[in-house]
Amino acid sequence: MPVHTHTARFRRRIRHSRLLQIGLIAAFWLIGEALVRLADLPVPGGIAGMVIALALLASHRVSPLSLRRGAEWFLAEMLLFFVPAVLAVIDHREFLGLLGLKILVVILAGTAAVMGVTALTVDLCYRRRLRHDPADPLLG
Repeated sequence: MPVHTHTARFRRRIRHSRLLQIGLIAAFWLIGEALVRLADLPVPGGIAGMVIALALLASHRVSPLSLRRGAEWFLAEMLLFFVPAVLAVIDHREFLGLLGLKILVVILAGTAAVMGVTALTVDLCYRRRLRHDPADPLLG
C-alpha cells in the first residue's frame, strides 16, 4: 500500500478520535519539554510545545481539525486541572487572610490582563485576515 494511503488513513483516524487528539497535544507538550531540557531554555516545556503546535498549524502541516476535539475536551474539563491548587489552599490557612486576598487580586488582575491581550490579539488577527482575504468563507 502506498505511503500516502497510510498517511490519509492516519489523519482520518486522528480527526475522529478525541483520545488520539489528546495524545497528540500531550506529544507536543512532551516534545517541547524535551527540547527545553536539551537546549537548557528558560521557558516551560508546555510553552515550547505550544510554539511547535502553532508552527505546525501555521505551516499547514497539522490541520486544526486534528486538534479541535482534543482541545475542546481540555477546555471543557479545565476545572479538573485546578482542583489540586484549590486543595492546597485548605492546607495553608494563611491564604484565607490578607495574604490570600492580595494573591487573589494579583490572580484576578493577571487573568484580566491575559484575557484582554488575547482578545485584542484575536481581533487584530481577524481584522488583518479580513483585510488580506475578504472572500475567505471562514470569516463570514
